[in-house]
Amino acid sequence: MRIGVEAQRILRYKKHGMDFVVLELLKQLQKIDTINEYFIFCAPGPDKEVIKETPNFKLIFFSAPYPIWEQYLLPKQVKRLNLDLLHSTSNTAPIRVSSKMVVTVHDIIFLETSFWKKGYTAYQRFGNLYRKWNVPRILKKADRIITVSNFEKKNLLNAGFDASKIEVVYNGVGAHFKVIENKQILEQAKNKYNLPDKYILFLGNTDPKKNTPNTLLAFAQYCKKYGTNYKLVVADLTESYARQVLNDANLQEFKEAIYFAGYVNNHDLPCIINAASLFLYPSKRESFGIPLLEAMKCGVPVITGQTSSLPEIAGDAALKVDVSKTEAIAEAIHQVLTSEALRNTLIKNGLERSGDFSWANSANKVLDIYKAM
Repeated sequence: MRIGVEAQRILRYKKHGMDFVVLELLKQLQKIDTINEYFIFCAPGPDKEVIKETPNFKLIFFSAPYPIWEQYLLPKQVKRLNLDLLHSTSNTAPIRVSSKMVVTVHDIIFLETSFWKKGYTAYQRFGNLYRKWNVPRILKKADRIITVSNFEKKNLLNAGFDASKIEVVYNGVGAHFKVIENKQILEQAKNKYNLPDKYILFLGNTDPKKNTPNTLLAFAQYCKKYGTNYKLVVADLTESYARQVLNDANLQEFKEAIYFAGYVNNHDLPCIINAASLFLYPSKRESFGIPLLEAMKCGVPVITGQTSSLPEIAGDAALKVDVSKTEAIAEAIHQVLTSEALRNTLIKNGLERSGDFSWANSANKVLDIYKAM
């Protein structure tokens, strides 16, 4: 079988969730499938060492603005290469394609909320508008739909998509996420990002689903009540954004307790997580939640939410709170940092829970889907 895989963004340096999912899938497929021919469609980028060609895996590069790349150039490549199957991995896909089609839909948040709401950037609004136009059309045409949790499958069913097409394939967690006991390595990573000795880690951004304002306010309230012995390290967020949130709540004095790490390279992330005393993941809405598992596998206790896919993925291995209430998040922070018994339970359960998810399992399930078509 001749299989195309859309992996448009995997060669950029600043990769995010969906980029890592397809990258890990491809690496595992290279290990387990030496029979089928694979054509990996990428935009040119600087991170050229992230994946290598093998005898049955060929990288195909072409460049254009994303809608043109996906709707015009990608179908041309599928036809030119006479592919049997195209797997579009990042929520959207070509409207017309000459092969059979598998689409991975990580979430349908863009169908559930107005993208004109306060909190979205212009880039996020455009992305949501494009998905809102594209997804209902391509999911009617897709031969198979992969989604990443039973929670998200239920959302797809509620939106009226065909149950017989939908398969749940859980994400995994990278092998480089593990407990690191070498203190020197951890100190080197902390120094690289200029991090404090004792800190709580939050991988926040401006997407409203990440609940960043509430997280910042909860930390400030924690500091106001219990002191600033622990700092908050925030990745992928600007200082000006945090300052505005705290100023609006008259909590600006606690801005000095927040450290802005910028984008943390995925290679460094296990060290940054290992060195943290606590990992915050109080999202409002997630289709899966890979960072939950990454923190658990690093032996760090996790606080997360009670809604969406988070209970499904976290199980009993995280402290779950009402993330709409900043006081609840603040008290949970205090609870985890002061109760040795709770910390030990969360760490033990987290190490066990994260072991249930692997990219090898994910890739085997995806390959089974390909073979069944």
